[in-house]
This record gives sequence, C-alpha cells and structure tokens, in this order.
Amino acid sequence: MSDRAVLRVTGRVLVGPEDVRDELWVVGGRITFDRPAGARDVRTVQGWALPGLVDAHCHVGLDRHGAVDDATSEKQARGDRDAGALLLRDAGSAADTRWIDGREDLPKIIRAGRHIARTRRYIRNYAHEIEPADLVSYVAQEARRGDGWVKLVGDWIDRDAGDLTACWPRAEVEAAIAEAHRLGARVTAHCFAEAALRDLVEAGIDCVEHATGLTEDTVPLFAERGVAIVPTLVNIATFPALAAGGQEKFPRWSAHMNRLYERRYDTVRAAYDAGIPVFVGTDAGGGLAHGLVAGEVAELTKAGIPPLEALSATTWRARAWLGRPALEEGAPGDLVVYDEDPRADVRVLAAPRRIVLDGHVVG
Repeated sequence: MSDRAVLRVTGRVLVGPEDVRDELWVVGGRITFDRPAGARDVRTVQGWALPGLVDAHCHVGLDRHGAVDDATSEKQARGDRDAGALLLRDAGSAADTRWIDGREDLPKIIRAGRHIARTRRYIRNYAHEIEPADLVSYVAQEARRGDGWVKLVGDWIDRDAGDLTACWPRAEVEAAIAEAHRLGARVTAHCFAEAALRDLVEAGIDCVEHATGLTEDTVPLFAERGVAIVPTLVNIATFPALAAGGQEKFPRWSAHMNRLYERRYDTVRAAYDAGIPVFVGTDAGGGLAHGLVAGEVAELTKAGIPPLEALSATTWRARAWLGRPALEEGAPGDLVVYDEDPRADVRVLAAPRRIVLDGHVVG
C-alpha cells in the first residue's frame, strides 16, 4: 500500500455535534469506520477531528485588480487549506481555476462562475458587466460553467444617486433565477443594502452574501422562504475604512456604510434567531487574505450565535447545504485535527494540529 493508503485517526472524531467516535480510518483516500484487514505501515494521527472546514464565500483567482496567474491562485488555495478550509464555495472569479481539481493537496472548490454585474456597477475587471436585457442569457452561461451556483451583484453604489441602489429590475431577476433553477443551479447575490433584498427573495433567490441590509421587514421573509445568508463579518469589518475613503465624494453612501457596519452583529443575530440559515464565509480574495475561516467563526459567536451552531456553520451543516459529505463512510478523507475540543472553544480552530486531504497529511 502507498503511504497514503491507510491512515488511522484516533482520539475524538466529531462525526456530528453529538456523534463522537473513537477512531476512523482512511483507506485509499476514503473514510471507513471498519478496521482494514491486513493493513501495514499505518500512520496514526491523534486529537479532536472535524470534517474539513468550509469557507462558503471566497474568491480563488482574484486580487484587487482582477484575475491572477496560476501561481497566485495556488498560494491563495494553500492559505485556505493551511487554515483548515478544505471545501470552498468560490463566489465568483474571473480566473479559470479548474486545474486545481486535479490536485489532491489543494482544497475542493464549488464554483459560481464569474460575477454578473450591471455595467459600471462593480469592481473593475471582476464581472461580466451587462444590462438587464442580457441577464437571463448570462445567468444561463454561468450556470453551465459553474458547479451548481451563479453569482449576481444585487446592489452597488449608484454614482448618480450617491448611494447603494438595486442593480436589476424585478422582472429580469425573476426570469434569470427561473432559468438558473431550470438548469439545476442555485443563485446567490452580493447585497450590502436594503433596497434589493425583497425583490431578490420573492424572485426565488437561494442565498444572499453579506446581507447587512436585513431589517425587521425582510428577516421574516428570508426565514419563510429559507433563504440562506453568508455574513462575511471579517469583510464587513472593512466598512469604516471604505466609508472614510468615500466620505467627501459620496457622503450618503459613506454614512449608509457606517450604519450597516454598526448594526452588523444585531443583524446577524436577528437572522439566526428568526431561523435563517447562516453559514461561514470570509470573502477572501480581492482585498482580503485567504485563511480567515477561524476568525469568521469567532465573529459569528460575537454576534451571539451559540458556539456549537457557529462551528456547525463551517462543518456539518455547511457541507450538507453544499451537498458534500462530512465524516461519513466512503466519503473523501478530508479532515482537520485539533489538540482540544473545538465545541468548547471555537478559538481552537485557529491552530489546526494536522490537515488531511484525500488521506494525505498535508499540514
């Protein structure tokens, strides 16, 4: 057998929040709970084992200026991997990162294709910038290119209004989401402000990124429709600096961004209390470094989400939402091992002891 053929993980294996096993084995890159007969040269890893963490909003292949080369994309993916994030939902990238799929030492990626934005209403070089009449066709294109997700830019600063406004008319959004669903893809949208949320949810959207504009009027709507949010609080922490930079030119926008920032924790807690599914995402790429998943879990707890729920939002529940297995019989051997119980203190996530991908100990 090869040196990755048999791995034994002992100690406390967290198959679920309350389902704790004494050991698991990884044979040929796949998990089993049955001791393999005749195994030789077994490598043993001991500690508290979790399924590989999930960063449900990041961007491999992007920096501040747009698409990056393969070497930079690899560095970004390694940054996530070394933090324990072994499953990434890439929420929009201008780079082709399909080559990563052939690498057993890099995280698995679920792609949303390239962002779809209104003309001159998003970060330069990031998105397909189009007008509403073309929205359905571009959504269909990215649904076919992605891994079951499409990413819209739902709002952005309107320079004429001097503030955040919705990017798409309701009718076009409804038609575009219906087309994505027809093609088997889910749809998510970047949204900072309040204005776009009701139309997006009533049009059938599956998820909203950031969702800082949730209010007491839209929280019940999200809950009723089961629309998930990925708050990206480590990114929302940049709002004050962004607001300061635009205060002179766009004072309304600047004040709005500061208000969204100031109520960020209350917004997330209200969403959680209402039953809205909340997942961990960092918005790494662009302006943020990769590898911030532990910090985002900690931020969710600061917002008042119970630690075990915040942990589940990057492990068991997140993987189920994305349709990927956790620590299950026959699942890929993707797991992270810690020295202490992360259920007791989520800060443990910042210091993984061992990282395993497809049965390889890679860190």
